[in-house]
Amino acid sequence: MAWKCQNCSTEIDESSFEVCWNCGCERGQLKPAESKAQALKCLRCESAMLMLGSKEFHEGTRWGALGNFAELLVDKQALDMFACESCGKVEFFLPGAGAR
Repeated sequence: MAWKCQNCSTEIDESSFEVCWNCGCERGQLKPAESKAQALKCLRCESAMLMLGSKEFHEGTRWGALGNFAELLVDKQALDMFACESCGKVEFFLPGAGAR
């Protein structure tokens, strides 16, 4: 049975879903649940770290004429990058691990 989100009025077609896909509000609640994740703190100065995005690193060198096409054959690792606005320290984490 379908239900309607009380926060954003989105129609949820499946009754098995307990959270609105549009706003993250739980079924029967008026506003989304507060995020329990704490801000990542800098190890040097304990200021909050700002996520700059994800950076992809690869092993080896580029293969001349094949250029970026050869990148499909190279082992890659994506890492989330965080920086401290106070002291400039940069840290890398596995994707999603720094946001906990």
